Amino acid sequence: MLDDLKRLIERSKRAVVFTGAGISTESGIPDFRSPGGIWSKNRVIYFDEFVRSREARVEAWTRLFDGRPTLRKAEPNAGHRAVARLVDVGKVSEVITQNVDGLHQRAGVPASRVIEVHGNATYAKCLECGQRHEFDDIEPVFQATKEPPVCVACGGIVKSATISFGQSMPEFEMERAAEAALACDLLMAIGSSLVVYPAAGLPIAAKRNGAKLVILNRDPTELDHMADLVINAEIGPSLAKVVGVN
Repeated sequence: MLDDLKRLIERSKRAVVFTGAGISTESGIPDFRSPGGIWSKNRVIYFDEFVRSREARVEAWTRLFDGRPTLRKAEPNAGHRAVARLVDVGKVSEVITQNVDGLHQRAGVPASRVIEVHGNATYAKCLECGQRHEFDDIEPVFQATKEPPVCVACGGIVKSATISFGQSMPEFEMERAAEAALACDLLMAIGSSLVVYPAAGLPIAAKRNGAKLVILNRDPTELDHMADLVINAEIGPSLAKVVGVN
Protein backbone atom coordinates (compact mmCIF):
# COMPACT_ATOMS: atom_id res chain seq x y z
CA MET A 1 0.00 0.00 0.00
CA LEU A 2 2.88 2.37 0.64
CA ASP A 3 4.01 1.79 -2.93
CA ASP A 4 0.51 2.76 -4.08
CA LEU A 5 0.74 5.98 -2.09
CA LYS A 6 4.14 6.75 -3.56
CA ARG A 7 2.77 6.30 -7.09
CA LEU A 8 -0.19 8.57 -6.39
CA ILE A 9 2.16 11.28 -5.11
CA GLU A 10 4.45 10.91 -8.12
CA ARG A 11 1.51 11.28 -10.52
CA SER A 12 0.03 14.26 -8.70
CA LYS A 13 0.51 17.77 -10.06
CA ARG A 14 -0.94 19.56 -7.03
CA ALA A 15 -1.42 17.68 -3.78
CA VAL A 16 -2.81 18.93 -0.49
CA VAL A 17 -2.17 17.43 2.94
CA PHE A 18 -4.91 17.52 5.58
CA THR A 19 -3.70 16.58 9.07
CA GLY A 20 -5.29 15.79 12.39
CA ALA A 21 -4.19 14.86 15.89
CA GLY A 22 -2.79 11.47 14.89
CA ILE A 23 0.30 12.95 13.29
CA SER A 24 1.16 14.81 16.50
CA THR A 25 0.44 12.10 19.05
CA GLU A 26 3.64 10.50 17.76
CA SER A 27 5.40 13.63 19.07
CA GLY A 28 3.92 13.11 22.52
CA ILE A 29 1.02 15.54 22.22
CA PRO A 30 -2.18 13.97 23.62
CA ASP A 31 -5.26 14.08 21.45
CA PHE A 32 -8.70 15.21 22.56
CA ARG A 33 -11.15 12.43 21.76
CA SER A 34 -9.57 9.08 22.54
CA PRO A 35 -9.92 7.33 25.92
CA GLY A 36 -7.52 9.10 28.24
CA GLY A 37 -7.51 12.14 25.98
CA ILE A 38 -7.89 15.72 27.13
CA TRP A 39 -11.69 15.78 26.95
CA SER A 40 -11.97 12.65 29.12
CA LYS A 41 -10.08 14.46 31.89
CA ASN A 42 -11.45 18.00 31.65
CA ARG A 43 -14.89 19.41 30.97
CA VAL A 44 -15.28 21.41 27.79
CA ILE A 45 -15.32 25.18 28.31
CA TYR A 46 -17.48 26.65 25.58
CA PHE A 47 -16.64 29.97 23.99
CA ASP A 48 -19.63 31.86 25.35
CA GLU A 49 -18.85 30.66 28.88
CA PHE A 50 -15.23 31.77 28.49
CA VAL A 51 -16.39 35.24 27.44
CA ARG A 52 -19.01 35.77 30.13
CA SER A 53 -17.37 34.08 33.12
CA ARG A 54 -14.20 35.20 34.87
CA GLU A 55 -14.09 31.81 36.64
CA ALA A 56 -14.17 29.97 33.31
CA ARG A 57 -11.33 32.12 32.02
CA VAL A 58 -9.26 31.38 35.11
CA GLU A 59 -9.92 27.66 34.66
CA ALA A 60 -9.00 27.79 30.97
CA TRP A 61 -5.76 29.69 31.57
CA THR A 62 -4.81 27.38 34.44
CA ARG A 63 -5.26 24.35 32.19
CA LEU A 64 -3.33 25.98 29.39
CA PHE A 65 -0.29 26.78 31.49
CA ASP A 66 -0.41 23.36 33.17
CA GLY A 67 -0.23 21.74 29.74
CA ARG A 68 2.20 24.16 28.16
CA PRO A 69 5.38 22.23 29.07
CA THR A 70 4.13 19.22 27.06
CA LEU A 71 3.57 21.37 24.00
CA ARG A 72 6.87 23.20 24.36
CA LYS A 73 8.97 20.05 24.57
CA ALA A 74 7.25 18.31 21.64
CA GLU A 75 9.37 18.04 18.50
CA PRO A 76 8.31 17.39 14.91
CA ASN A 77 8.43 13.70 14.06
CA ALA A 78 9.11 11.82 10.83
CA GLY A 79 5.56 12.46 9.64
CA HIS A 80 5.95 16.23 9.97
CA ARG A 81 9.34 16.08 8.27
CA ALA A 82 7.94 14.03 5.39
CA VAL A 83 5.14 16.54 4.84
CA ALA A 84 7.70 19.36 4.90
CA ARG A 85 9.78 17.54 2.29
CA LEU A 86 6.76 17.18 0.01
CA VAL A 87 6.12 20.91 0.29
CA ASP A 88 9.80 21.68 -0.31
CA VAL A 89 9.98 19.64 -3.53
CA GLY A 90 6.80 21.21 -4.86
CA LYS A 91 4.47 18.23 -4.60
CA VAL A 92 2.25 19.67 -1.86
CA SER A 93 0.84 23.15 -2.32
CA GLU A 94 -0.83 23.62 1.08
CA VAL A 95 -1.01 21.86 4.42
CA ILE A 96 -4.45 22.16 5.99
CA THR A 97 -4.29 21.21 9.64
CA GLN A 98 -6.75 20.71 12.46
CA ASN A 99 -3.80 20.75 14.86
CA VAL A 100 -2.88 23.76 16.95
CA ASP A 101 0.68 22.82 17.91
CA GLY A 102 2.70 24.60 15.20
CA LEU A 103 4.75 21.47 14.49
CA HIS A 104 4.34 21.70 10.71
CA GLN A 105 6.00 25.11 10.75
CA ARG A 106 8.75 23.88 13.07
CA ALA A 107 9.37 20.98 10.68
CA GLY A 108 10.08 23.45 7.90
CA VAL A 109 6.76 24.12 6.17
CA PRO A 110 6.58 27.86 5.46
CA ALA A 111 3.88 29.49 7.59
CA SER A 112 2.28 30.83 4.41
CA ARG A 113 1.63 27.25 3.29
CA VAL A 114 0.00 26.10 6.55
CA ILE A 115 -3.73 26.69 6.94
CA GLU A 116 -4.71 26.34 10.60
CA VAL A 117 -8.46 25.82 10.61
CA HIS A 118 -8.64 25.31 14.38
CA GLY A 119 -6.22 28.07 15.31
CA ASN A 120 -2.90 27.95 17.13
CA ALA A 121 -2.09 27.11 20.76
CA THR A 122 1.35 28.72 20.87
CA TYR A 123 0.15 32.31 21.38
CA ALA A 124 -2.94 34.31 22.37
CA LYS A 125 -5.08 36.97 20.72
CA CYS A 126 -7.38 39.73 21.86
CA LEU A 127 -10.99 38.90 21.03
CA GLU A 128 -11.73 42.59 20.44
CA CYS A 129 -8.86 44.04 18.40
CA GLY A 130 -7.02 40.88 17.37
CA GLN A 131 -3.65 41.90 18.80
CA ARG A 132 -1.27 39.01 19.36
CA HIS A 133 -0.07 38.32 22.92
CA GLU A 134 2.79 35.99 23.85
CA PHE A 135 2.41 33.42 26.60
CA ASP A 136 5.83 34.27 28.00
CA ASP A 137 4.44 37.72 28.83
CA ILE A 138 1.09 36.49 30.12
CA GLU A 139 2.12 33.51 32.27
CA PRO A 140 4.16 35.22 35.01
CA VAL A 141 1.42 37.78 35.67
CA PHE A 142 -1.33 35.17 35.66
CA GLN A 143 0.55 32.82 37.96
CA ALA A 144 1.16 35.66 40.41
CA THR A 145 -2.34 37.14 40.39
CA LYS A 146 -4.68 34.44 38.99
CA GLU A 147 -6.35 37.24 37.07
CA PRO A 148 -7.22 36.40 33.44
CA PRO A 149 -5.28 38.63 31.03
CA VAL A 150 -6.72 41.62 29.24
CA CYS A 151 -5.41 43.32 26.13
CA VAL A 152 -2.86 46.06 26.75
CA ALA A 153 -4.04 47.83 23.60
CA CYS A 154 -7.82 47.93 24.08
CA GLY A 155 -8.69 46.23 27.36
CA GLY A 156 -10.47 43.36 25.60
CA ILE A 157 -10.55 39.71 26.65
CA VAL A 158 -7.44 37.76 25.70
CA LYS A 159 -7.75 34.11 24.71
CA SER A 160 -5.52 31.38 23.36
CA ALA A 161 -5.58 31.65 19.55
CA THR A 162 -7.34 28.30 19.25
CA ILE A 163 -10.93 27.84 18.12
CA SER A 164 -13.11 26.78 21.04
CA PHE A 165 -16.41 24.94 20.95
CA GLY A 166 -19.09 27.42 20.01
CA GLN A 167 -16.60 29.88 18.52
CA SER A 168 -16.92 30.83 14.87
CA MET A 169 -14.50 29.12 12.53
CA PRO A 170 -11.86 31.47 11.09
CA GLU A 171 -13.43 32.74 7.89
CA PHE A 172 -10.24 33.54 5.99
CA GLU A 173 -8.59 30.21 6.80
CA MET A 174 -11.69 28.21 5.90
CA GLU A 175 -11.95 30.01 2.57
CA ARG A 176 -8.29 29.27 1.84
CA ALA A 177 -8.76 25.64 2.85
CA ALA A 178 -11.81 25.22 0.61
CA GLU A 179 -9.97 26.76 -2.34
CA ALA A 180 -6.99 24.46 -1.78
CA ALA A 181 -9.20 21.38 -1.52
CA LEU A 182 -11.01 22.20 -4.75
CA ALA A 183 -7.79 22.99 -6.63
CA CYS A 184 -5.88 19.80 -5.77
CA ASP A 185 -5.73 16.53 -7.67
CA LEU A 186 -4.71 14.53 -4.59
CA LEU A 187 -5.74 15.07 -0.98
CA MET A 188 -3.95 13.09 1.71
CA ALA A 189 -5.89 12.99 4.99
CA ILE A 190 -3.31 12.07 7.60
CA GLY A 191 -3.98 11.31 11.26
CA SER A 192 -7.52 12.63 11.31
CA SER A 193 -10.60 10.81 12.57
CA LEU A 194 -12.54 12.85 9.99
CA VAL A 195 -15.51 13.41 12.28
CA VAL A 196 -15.10 17.09 13.15
CA TYR A 197 -16.99 19.36 10.78
CA PRO A 198 -16.81 21.64 8.92
CA ALA A 199 -13.11 20.78 8.53
CA ALA A 200 -13.83 17.12 7.77
CA GLY A 201 -15.93 18.23 4.81
CA LEU A 202 -12.79 19.37 2.97
CA PRO A 203 -11.64 15.85 1.93
CA ILE A 204 -15.20 15.15 0.79
CA ALA A 205 -15.21 18.31 -1.33
CA ALA A 206 -11.86 17.40 -2.89
CA LYS A 207 -13.02 13.88 -3.75
CA ARG A 208 -16.29 15.08 -5.25
CA ASN A 209 -14.35 17.57 -7.35
CA GLY A 210 -12.29 14.80 -8.93
CA ALA A 211 -9.25 14.55 -6.66
CA LYS A 212 -7.85 11.26 -5.45
CA LEU A 213 -8.38 10.76 -1.72
CA VAL A 214 -5.89 8.96 0.49
CA ILE A 215 -6.56 8.30 4.17
CA LEU A 216 -3.58 7.42 6.35
CA ASN A 217 -4.65 6.83 9.94
CA ARG A 218 -4.03 4.25 12.62
CA ASP A 219 -7.76 3.50 12.90
CA PRO A 220 -10.61 3.29 10.37
CA THR A 221 -12.57 6.47 9.66
CA GLU A 222 -16.11 7.19 8.57
CA LEU A 223 -14.84 8.34 5.16
CA ASP A 224 -12.85 5.21 4.31
CA HIS A 225 -15.55 4.14 1.86
CA MET A 226 -14.90 7.26 -0.23
CA ALA A 227 -11.13 6.92 -0.39
CA ASP A 228 -9.06 5.67 -3.29
CA LEU A 229 -6.51 4.33 -0.83
CA VAL A 230 -6.77 3.62 2.90
CA ILE A 231 -3.70 2.82 4.98
CA ASN A 232 -4.14 1.92 8.64
CA ALA A 233 -0.63 2.22 10.05
CA GLU A 234 1.69 4.37 12.12
CA ILE A 235 1.98 7.72 10.40
CA GLY A 236 5.59 8.80 10.89
CA PRO A 237 7.24 5.53 9.85
CA SER A 238 4.87 5.13 6.90
CA LEU A 239 5.43 8.61 5.48
CA ALA A 240 9.17 8.36 6.12
CA LYS A 241 9.33 5.27 3.89
CA VAL A 242 7.25 6.86 1.16
CA VAL A 243 9.07 10.18 1.08
CA GLY A 244 12.55 9.03 2.11
CA VAL A 245 13.20 10.98 5.31
CA ASN A 246 14.46 9.95 8.73
